[in-house]
Amino acid sequence: MKKPINNPFILALKARNLTVEIHHHSAYQIVLSNDTPFNSTISGVLHERIHGFLIKPHVTHFCVAENGTLNVLNIEPYSTVGLELASRFKENQDYIVFDTPPETNSFFQTPTDSLDINNLVGALLHKLPSIEYDERVTKIVEYIKANYFQSDITPQTFADIVFLSPSRLASLFKEQTGSSLSKYLLWTRLRQAIYLTLSDKDRSLTDIAYDTGFYDLPQFNKYMYEMFGMPPKALKYNSDLIEIY
Repeated sequence: MKKPINNPFILALKARNLTVEIHHHSAYQIVLSNDTPFNSTISGVLHERIHGFLIKPHVTHFCVAENGTLNVLNIEPYSTVGLELASRFKENQDYIVFDTPPETNSFFQTPTDSLDINNLVGALLHKLPSIEYDERVTKIVEYIKANYFQSDITPQTFADIVFLSPSRLASLFKEQTGSSLSKYLLWTRLRQAIYLTLSDKDRSLTDIAYDTGFYDLPQFNKYMYEMFGMPPKALKYNSDLIEIY
């Protein structure tokens, strides 16, 4: 028996007064203004009063939006969504800038003048082929959702749950999601850790790291910077979170 599951490789936030220093990261990133145009420097080129951008992994950039709200979507590059976004770039193109809302609507094929980020995510997922996930993949997803905070999870842990060898399960999972089991577990931990970082600012980052399955704060810092281009401390103090999607 097979049943569909949601694609989990998107971390979407809405924040105001967001200013970040020069950085790069492993995820694809979509940044869109909800209201006021903002400035961003990408690969050393300043773009003023833009509505948003889509950027490939490992491209240096920073943005300043001190007077408005921004939607920020980070997407795992080897997931099915990330691979679909990769196909939209022209040869040797590292980023795409949107000067107006209609440009954004046209690119993502969302309703005219609609800045609803849920419409955009829906449009991205609509482009993907319909997949009925193997029940063993679904079982692993459900296990990770319930147990991501355990720091001793290994490939053998997953294999024992569905009675497959670690290599066979890894192959099946990547075939169906586009990404690896280890990346799925990492994104699950990061999503929850970021939620706690931004929604409970009185809580220590060390406690958040332990509570979401990281060995310690340095490991949390490492993966946070690698995937999203900033340590959790910078995210905690450099943005005013409005909503986590």
